[in-house]
Formats: sequence, C-alpha cells, structure tokens
Amino acid sequence: MQPVVDTVTGRVRGALDGGAAVFRGIPYAAPPVGDLRFRPPRHPAPWDDVRDATAPGPTPPAPPPSADPALRPLLPDRRVPGEGYLNLDIWTPDPGGGGLPVMVWMPGDGFHRGSGAGAGPGFGPTAVTDGAALAREGVVAVAFHHRAGAEGFALLDGGTPNVGLLDQIHALEWVRDNIERFGGDPRKVTLFGHSSGAMSAVTLMGVPRARGLFRRVIAQSGAGHHANRSGDARRVAAQLARRAGVRSASAAALARLPVGRLLDAQASIADEFTGGSDPAVWGERLSHPAALPFAPVVDGELITRRPVDGLRAGDGAEVDLLIGTAAEEFRRYAVPAGLHRSGDEKALTDAVARLGLEAEAATVYAAEHPGGPGEALAALLGDALFRIPAYRVLEARSRVGVRAYGYEFAWRSPGFGGELGACHGVELPFLFGTLPRAEGLVGASPPERLSREIRSAWVRFARTGDPGWAPWNPASRPVWRFADPESSLAVDPGARTRRLWDAAPAAR
Repeated sequence: MQPVVDTVTGRVRGALDGGAAVFRGIPYAAPPVGDLRFRPPRHPAPWDDVRDATAPGPTPPAPPPSADPALRPLLPDRRVPGEGYLNLDIWTPDPGGGGLPVMVWMPGDGFHRGSGAGAGPGFGPTAVTDGAALAREGVVAVAFHHRAGAEGFALLDGGTPNVGLLDQIHALEWVRDNIERFGGDPRKVTLFGHSSGAMSAVTLMGVPRARGLFRRVIAQSGAGHHANRSGDARRVAAQLARRAGVRSASAAALARLPVGRLLDAQASIADEFTGGSDPAVWGERLSHPAALPFAPVVDGELITRRPVDGLRAGDGAEVDLLIGTAAEEFRRYAVPAGLHRSGDEKALTDAVARLGLEAEAATVYAAEHPGGPGEALAALLGDALFRIPAYRVLEARSRVGVRAYGYEFAWRSPGFGGELGACHGVELPFLFGTLPRAEGLVGASPPERLSREIRSAWVRFARTGDPGWAPWNPASRPVWRFADPESSLAVDPGARTRRLWDAAPAAR
C-alpha cells in the first residue's frame, strides 16, 4: 500500500523504496515566477485531493553543468522542467512513527545551480544523492531545491537580497511544521551539505531568522568565507544586466527577461571566474582566485558579516558542527582541464602572490606535491578554496570554547586514469550508499566498508552530536581521515603547507 501523509497544505501519496517510504516533489513554496521572481518565497497554495508524490518534481533553471564533456559521465546532471521547482523530497523509515532524527541535504555547485550536478534531491532511482540508505539507518532524510545563480543571489535594485537563502530558510520552516507527520523530530534537525550547500549551512548558523530551525551542521567541502560585500555584488549585477542586454540592474528589468537569456549571461560571468577573472573588470576582491560571483551578500539585514567572522564572535554556539574536506579537492577541476600538467612556474608564483602568501610558498608546495608546478598549483588552489577555510571555522569554534569535529576524505578515485584522486565530491556516493550509480567516479569495485563507515559517522552525529572520534583542538588539530584499507585519526595533516597561510590576509 502506498503511504499517505497529511501535510499543512494537503495530503501527499508516496511510494515504498527498499525499506523506506519516499515522497517526491512536495512544494514548500509557491513557484518563484511572475511577480514572485526575485522576491521572497511564499507559501504554496493548498490542495484538496491527495497529491501524487511518487515522481521527481521540477528542478531549478540552470546552465549546463560543465563545459568539459569528459566530466559529464562522472557527475550526471538530471533536470526536470517546470515552474514549481521550490519542492522537496523526503525519505522516512516510519511515516507513522515519531521522534527520529532528521537530516536535511543542502545541494551545492558554487551557488550556481541550486541542485548540483547529480547532487540534488529526488532525481529518481539513478540519483547519486538518493536518501533511501540514510532512511534505512533510522533517520528521516530531506532534500530540497532552491534558487541559485542570478535568480537566487543577484543583488538587484528594487529586489530582495539573498532570496536563495530565504528559500532555504523557508524549506527549513516547512520541515519544522511538517516533519513530525513523516516520523521525524523537528528538534533534532541536522543540516548536511556539500560545497556551496555546506557554505549555506555555515552561513545559516549566524542568521537570527534561522535560529532554532536546526540543531547540528555537517559541512562537506565548504566553510564560512564566501559572502560578498554589497559593492562587489552590485558590480556583478551590473555585468549581468549588460550581458543580458538590459539597461539597468533592476529586478523589474531582469524579471521581464526569458530565463534562458539570464542563464546565458550568468554562465558567461561564471566562465570568467573559472578561467581567472580580470581585476580591471571585477575589482580586487572578486578577482581573488577563491571568489564566487554569485554567493550570499552581506546586506546588513539577513547577513551582517562574513559567516566566519560571526563564528569568531560566537554566532551559532548552540549548533554542533562537523566540518571537513576531501584531501585533493581541486583535482576535480584541474585534472579534466589538464591544469595539473600544463601549469607552469609563473602560474604557480602568480597564484601565490594573488593569495597573499610569501614567495617561499611556491617552493614548499612544489616540494610537498611533486610532479611539476601544475600539481603544486592544484594543491594550492584546493587549500585556498576548501581546506584552509575549513580550518578557520574549526579555529573559530575553538576560540569561543565550542566543540567541533574535523574530517578528511582521502580515498582516491580511479577516474581519469587514477589522476582524479580524492577530489571534490568523491565522497558523495559513499555517503549516500549509491556507489553502483557512480561507477565513472568510483570505479567498478569501490570499498563498501568506507561507504558504511562515513554514513554511520554522519548518522551518529545527527543522533548525538558526536561522530565517534576526538573533537578538534588547536594543540594537536586532529581530524578523522577516511581512507582505505583503514581510517584513522590524523594529527595536523599537511602541517607544513597549512602554516604558510597563518599570516596571509586573504585566508583570514
């Protein structure tokens, strides 16, 4: 029998999937079109009949996932057209029960897409981030779409800032008001996200409006440095308007544009940032190698300061935190583009200077990562974008006396002839127990033990606030290193390169 649950807006009918009940495409907000484009989310219209929730709901409009076709088999992108893309999916082991911990997935992909390449919610039985395995561990898993890119984070005249974050908060409010009906406990909500989804979760720790909507955060490959100043965000909006062919960067002007034209303009900006943005066009901060053109904006209302600065002042002290990265994050971008082989000494020394490091850093990275300057450059950029920001968050928690946990995922993908390594996103099919669906990324015989281990740690943290290893401290800086054939607690991994960043202004 198909399970039926009564939500605050109407009844939904789900399906059974391998020991869990799954409900797909439930609207948590009205479609963000027409007068609601670039505006805060509103409640969806209620319905009278039982709504079918067995098929994936629409996905947010987004540009293609990658210009490099070699990546597409590794990270498949599944899109469902439709205006009602502010929807969510739920997997539950006991829709008639209660009191289960809740894990809410926050999709990533650089604040650019809103559901990630193969990493968004509810794309059907082949999705890499399917929540069924988590539900079989005894939690209620939730995943949602939100506005991203220009639709979610462009700072427009006459518009509302940060509507992508407002979508996230609205989804969490829906969870608070409805999740008991699916067997979950609204007081035991853990946000777990990857990349910009992790950045979103850390950002929400310091947003007063989000307080009380979640108890714990797991931040995978994303931290607290990405929040653009309003002046920089307006510079991006001006370029967006110019490239879209309108005279002003206003919500009224852009709301009249076809979605496709706005996506083309957004993609042209994102391509420039991927290839190295021009300071003459974008200014000093936006030309930083770790900058993102579309990201949360310090608007003085919803967000009053960079998330990491808020954590240093004690924001989110009531929230348990687990944060970490993959060991070779930037290989996800460097290897398909050939940067790890083509990067030369000048590119390495230029990047060192732009990141505010002392000149000796080029020599240290080259010694720590042999194989040529391109290998050193890939490691340097991975540290700038992911590892060092994660460490800064751990340091911020320690500074105010709040416990936190660190991890590193070190299993190396066989993709691209073994060169892809422990890259950005490699842990996702392990965490979600979907290894057979990601053979291009993980190979034909990935270690099932590692999948069970990381999923068990995440679920334990969601239940208790303790993933099963020692909390981080500034003396020994311990992180749990997920590896094969055996995982272990690592003490200050990569200490030599890590110390290079201590005096770099851009890394603070």
